[in-house]
Amino acid sequence: MDSASFADLGLREELLRALSSLGYEEPTPIQGEAIPPLLEGRDLLGQAATGTGKTAAFALPVLQRLAAGEQGTDPVGLVLVPTRELAVQVSQAFHRYGRDLGVRVLPIYGGQPIGRQLQALERGVDVVVATPGRALDHIGRGTLSLRAVATVVLDEADEMLDMGFAEDIEAILDETPEARQTVLFSATMPSRIDAIARRHLRDPVRIEMGREPVAQGEAPLVRQSAYVVARAHKPAALGRILDVEAPSAAIVFCRTREEVDELTETMNGRGYRAEALHGGMGQEQRDRVMGRVRAGTADLLIATDVAARGLDVEHLTHVVNYNVPSAPEAYVHRIGRVGRAGREGVAITLAEPREHRMLKAIERATGQRIVVEKIPTVADLRARRLELTRAALRESLLGEDLERFRVVIDTLTDEFDIVDVALAAVKLAHEAEGGTDDDEVEIPHVSQRAFEGRPERRDGDRRPGHGRTADRRMAKVFFGIGRSAGVRPQDLVGAITGESSLSGRDIGAIEITDRFSLVEVPEGAVREVVAALRHSAIRGRKATVRPERDQQKRRPR
Repeated sequence: MDSASFADLGLREELLRALSSLGYEEPTPIQGEAIPPLLEGRDLLGQAATGTGKTAAFALPVLQRLAAGEQGTDPVGLVLVPTRELAVQVSQAFHRYGRDLGVRVLPIYGGQPIGRQLQALERGVDVVVATPGRALDHIGRGTLSLRAVATVVLDEADEMLDMGFAEDIEAILDETPEARQTVLFSATMPSRIDAIARRHLRDPVRIEMGREPVAQGEAPLVRQSAYVVARAHKPAALGRILDVEAPSAAIVFCRTREEVDELTETMNGRGYRAEALHGGMGQEQRDRVMGRVRAGTADLLIATDVAARGLDVEHLTHVVNYNVPSAPEAYVHRIGRVGRAGREGVAITLAEPREHRMLKAIERATGQRIVVEKIPTVADLRARRLELTRAALRESLLGEDLERFRVVIDTLTDEFDIVDVALAAVKLAHEAEGGTDDDEVEIPHVSQRAFEGRPERRDGDRRPGHGRTADRRMAKVFFGIGRSAGVRPQDLVGAITGESSLSGRDIGAIEITDRFSLVEVPEGAVREVVAALRHSAIRGRKATVRPERDQQKRRPR
């Protein structure tokens, strides 16, 4: 829709006033495409990247439909989202857009006192924004009735499926009227999303919106690069890269909660104002973290993918993948958080030598080249820190509050050359800005040959991966889930490598029975694997995970 205004879309005056007061001048492409058919009552299947404006695309039609009827006790709009953070954000958006309509919006999620939710539901709400688990809990209690729901929105549907909410979503949709309008938004469109769309959407309008296209001849708004580094040197490499990049605000994505906590401690020790965010934290603690990030009192957010899903940090300049994402879709979704509104963003990936193929798969899927760069040297770091000191001094020289320091210069130049005085002042300023690099050591360089999976062999060397079980003692981890739940070896390997620091090469024999599974891992990694998977889902189900204590009795015959 070319240069349309929100008024051209047929929105009510109350909504137009709210949008105008928020500074919204014209709809984004996805809003222009989605709002008209949604106002007509059509179902919609939308593929939309982060930052395209999809929340307003579904919220405004829901509010328009709400305004046409009398306010009752039961909700007429239901929005399902994967995380607590996204529930809060979407709820706030409904409040902002519908403030002149007196809309009653209730976010429902775990980690929040249920008594407050029960009171609000009893008083009556117009729109419920909920995570599937807590919505189903209220339905089971009889405290949430969906009989009046006119519109259901599944936001971030791919993430909800990845988190194991497929059965919950089906159960919730079964509680809504057949004549409802159904809207589904997803960053990616795997076959599972198509299956849900075929079952629950009626003749949907299909739209696909990525990020704003870059005009021909312009540089892309997201500069993408990768650094090859061995796992043991990753923390030092990340610190070095961020020191040189000097981001205003950055998100670093890690695989596990333990990795988040350890890296946060390391980066704070390096002088960054780093905050951790993961599913093991309470909601109040997570809210405090995000408040500090949005207020600018923290410049580095270190998070797991699920915990950061749906977060929108306005001043974000850098996204860092501490590990290469296992799926290209996850990479695309992460880097969509930067490079918005005409600003350049930076996407950085730390790749271990064994992750070469995964990086190439992302390049093929995105059609964009990821430039492999060398980790900055100590000399590069010194040069960058000197440049930052020079910039700070230049800014001070352009200021007006220098005259009161003239007495210092006048007295020192009686004894020293003025250039030496300036050099001493620069040295003090440089060290005050954290410019000392006495503790910095060179990070070993990984050759291109090694990164491409062609190790440089020396006489007597054994090929990587051979003799693994002979070199390390293996132990078994017990999973309380088996063949009856549809578990396959790749599900167990994917769960372990996705949540822990182990790779597929580290995993030994896998035994799957009807009711449980046993997986061999290095003996020293058993505690890490158990801790990492204790709160994770395998094929959408939570399972007991513990060290195998009595292998002989449990060994299948």
